[in-house]
Amino acid sequence: MGTACTAMLQSSSATTVATVGFVNAELMSFHNAVGIIIGANLGTTLTGWIVALVGFKLKLGLLAFPLIFIGAVMKLFATGRSSATGLALAGFGLIFVGIGILQQGMSDLQGIISFDQLPGDTFFGRLQLVGIGIVFTIITQSSSAGVAATLTALFSGLIGWQQAAALVIGMDIGTTITAAMATIGGNVAARRTGYSHVIYNLATGIMALLCIDLYMKLLESFSPQVFSDNAELALVGFHSSFNFLGVILILPFIHQFTRLIDKLIKVSASRFTEHLDESLLDNPQQAMTAVQNSAQEEYKTLLIHLEAILLPGLPDGAKGDLTELQKALDETHNYLDKITTETPQQLERLKALLKLLDHLQRLHERCDEEEDRAMAAREGRVLSPLHKPLQALPSEIINCAHTQTWNKAEIVTDRHRKKIDLLVPEIQEKITEQIALGELDVPQGTSQLEAIRWMQRVSKHIEVINISFQRSATAAAG
Repeated sequence: MGTACTAMLQSSSATTVATVGFVNAELMSFHNAVGIIIGANLGTTLTGWIVALVGFKLKLGLLAFPLIFIGAVMKLFATGRSSATGLALAGFGLIFVGIGILQQGMSDLQGIISFDQLPGDTFFGRLQLVGIGIVFTIITQSSSAGVAATLTALFSGLIGWQQAAALVIGMDIGTTITAAMATIGGNVAARRTGYSHVIYNLATGIMALLCIDLYMKLLESFSPQVFSDNAELALVGFHSSFNFLGVILILPFIHQFTRLIDKLIKVSASRFTEHLDESLLDNPQQAMTAVQNSAQEEYKTLLIHLEAILLPGLPDGAKGDLTELQKALDETHNYLDKITTETPQQLERLKALLKLLDHLQRLHERCDEEEDRAMAAREGRVLSPLHKPLQALPSEIINCAHTQTWNKAEIVTDRHRKKIDLLVPEIQEKITEQIALGELDVPQGTSQLEAIRWMQRVSKHIEVINISFQRSATAAAG
């Protein structure tokens, strides 16, 4: 996808910036984005092939200006896809106009700039040329333009092939600055995506710099005249080769690479609220998706804690940090308050999320302030028929939360709640009778009756939360 999109857009920067934006908006995960990032590097080499194969072989004016004219007419007078096609044609024609101007300009400079004015073909000189390539790309914000300019300079005889190769490597590294800038103000996943582009391109560039002489020897062994007759083709071949080799080398180790980026760029904010980016508030749908993602993490932690206090024998370490969770719930609620809706569907989703967070807060209170009632529920033999269905509920809902199958979660919760509600009157009657017969003292009996009410409330909160998640997801899809 990264290769195809970049080949069509003729801009790796456009692809990487869009990818960083998708990750920041929670529409794509960082681990999926890495594939697009490395593919974009390969796709951007197509521009060099167009310039080398077509740009120097045709009279550019004969090709460019008719394309621009036809494209402009289509853009002005057509509609829909035809209008967009016209704009693309005009833009494609302007690429060749630019190449023609570069050719003319470079030819005029031939008597002013000499080979001696650029760094020589030494290792240190190549490093300087890489730096020049990086600076050029940062200024122009286009490695494709830099490669086209380098090819033109090479074609005009202003620079040697080794110099051109070092410049292209620098331009490949320099294009990462755009993705890095796009991460400013983004969440952790967006920063990881942008900086993975920087690290990957830097590693590929170092490899390419070390392989310049090896590439020349290999190519000369197959075609001794290639650097004198078709230096431009040799250059774009080098550009494509080292990018393709980078992709081949990184793919078997992609999981190790993403884990390295995860370690280098750590989560500084709470894992619950890292999705809540202020920049998303301009887009209500994306902001509500961020809230839903945060609420989902908070819900899973509450369910794990609930499971820990209902199951006997689990260590205290199995419980969640309810103080941190309370802070995260408050932050999520405050973020949701800042969202303004624009459509009826967005309003329905906002209402579902408000109800969802309200019951998450209540479930948190049940777990935090009334944990002794969970203890009574699991230790009272009379309460065992009620305790078993509630005990099984958290793990089943956690599985549904992982797969976001909230309709299934509704069915599971409804089944367990019906079991509890069916048994409650009989068990309450039995406990009251035990108190009256002196088999239980009043504090013991009251504790068990309160445990019954606690189990009913917990199951009700879980049911409402599941329904709210489903309604939010439905409103988002609608």
